[in-house]
Amino acid sequence: MNDRNSVHAPKSEGYHVSIKPKLFVAIAMSLHVCIFILSASVSFAVERPNVLFIAADDMNCDLGAYGHPLVKTPNLDRLCRMGVRFDAAYCQQPLCGPSRASIMTGLRPDTLDMHTLKHELREKNPEVVTLGQLFRNNGYYSARAGKIYHYGNPSMIGTDGNDDMATWDERHNPIGIDRSQQEKITRYGAGQENNRNLGVSMAWWDPVSRDDEHTDGMVASEIVELIGQNKNKPFFLAAGFFNPHCPYVAPKKYFDLYPLDRINMPDLEAAKRDLEDVPAMAVWRDMKNWPYHFKDVSVDEARKCKQAYYATISFVDAQVGRLLDALEEHGLLKNTIIVFWSDHGYFLGEKGLWYKRKAFERSARMPLIIAAPGLSQGKSSLKPVELLDVYPTLADLCGLKPPENLEGKSLRTLLTDPNSEDWTKPAVTQVWYGRKAWGYSIRTERYRYTEWLEGKAGRELYDHSNDSNEVANLAGDPQYSEVWTALSGQLKKYVQLQPHKR
Repeated sequence: MNDRNSVHAPKSEGYHVSIKPKLFVAIAMSLHVCIFILSASVSFAVERPNVLFIAADDMNCDLGAYGHPLVKTPNLDRLCRMGVRFDAAYCQQPLCGPSRASIMTGLRPDTLDMHTLKHELREKNPEVVTLGQLFRNNGYYSARAGKIYHYGNPSMIGTDGNDDMATWDERHNPIGIDRSQQEKITRYGAGQENNRNLGVSMAWWDPVSRDDEHTDGMVASEIVELIGQNKNKPFFLAAGFFNPHCPYVAPKKYFDLYPLDRINMPDLEAAKRDLEDVPAMAVWRDMKNWPYHFKDVSVDEARKCKQAYYATISFVDAQVGRLLDALEEHGLLKNTIIVFWSDHGYFLGEKGLWYKRKAFERSARMPLIIAAPGLSQGKSSLKPVELLDVYPTLADLCGLKPPENLEGKSLRTLLTDPNSEDWTKPAVTQVWYGRKAWGYSIRTERYRYTEWLEGKAGRELYDHSNDSNEVANLAGDPQYSEVWTALSGQLKKYVQLQPHKR
């Protein structure tokens, strides 16, 4: 017998269900809640933040965005206003290959057993989950244009270089006149005319050209197009610029920003005195043809290369502006995390040195700017951070579960409060020249302390509260013995170089 107030569900597979009115209301409300939750979940999936991951090559902190009085970087200035500028950010090894492998895996070079430019990430670490791979595994579209992992620059431009295929859904390898017309590049230094490796050179070219005739202009164009094509789904897009890595090539209009008479060069006599108290291993690769790494390079030629380096910085800055404009055009700025980074710093004649691959501040420190929607804007942080920290930061901000073995720490704390006292982690950088020449350097808020061969080949201690250029090595000063002893103890746990590398 049917209850007159019952509501009958349709028959299904021979079953008849009778539901009381109150129960029906409860079920209907529950169903409404479930639909709301499901709808919210779908909405959250759509609203997951995008990531624009922008890399420069060999860029130091000589940037207007970092307070340099000459170098013009209006678009990086703009990015700083959108987020947090990290004033004490350090790479894990000041060499392209290991540094890039480290940021893309969240693991130190010793853990990866990678300290050279060889293509060996998957060979040595077949199960590693890279940063872009993590995003792919979580439904993001992952693509790059240009150099993210190591490329011989400029020799590998236009190829996949030392790329990792598992990181990307799509890869673009443009090639511009900086590679296709490199015979027009001017080179300095005795013997360089017989050395075809422009990737280790003091060399420049300032053609009257359009930005999009150059590789980096093409990289920006590819990413702009990918932003438009993928604006309706979550993406991890990586723009890998090859500048300001040598040879220093950019359109002439960027050179014109820097008249040669405004380019100052360090005093070489002061540089010689500066290195008197430094362990020989600290400049092991540089003293044979000191200064400037190559024989017979004049101060004026070095000045021209420095001008060219600054020109390429402004060229990269202009491409960053194109990427920011593309995000704004498509209404994506409020839902995109933007990270700008370089793989390490760079010497431009300071201490008479050129290039990277040193444990000094100028080589280990590089720009890092992160703009994350809803977090701090227009702020800077003096806390020591590492490129290692980028991987866990992006996983955290995007709600992704990262691998458990990451060796960095999420920067959310500093993106919320840029100088939070809760952040106490130091930054560690290592240098590996060979089995008999290597060292580790630890950077705290005040000090940089470095040991070569665990102290057997010398030590360095610099007090950055009054010596930002690291002129006075205090490691032998009895007044600082407690300081370097304590820092040596902190450093020990990071010395994990495998036996075959010692």
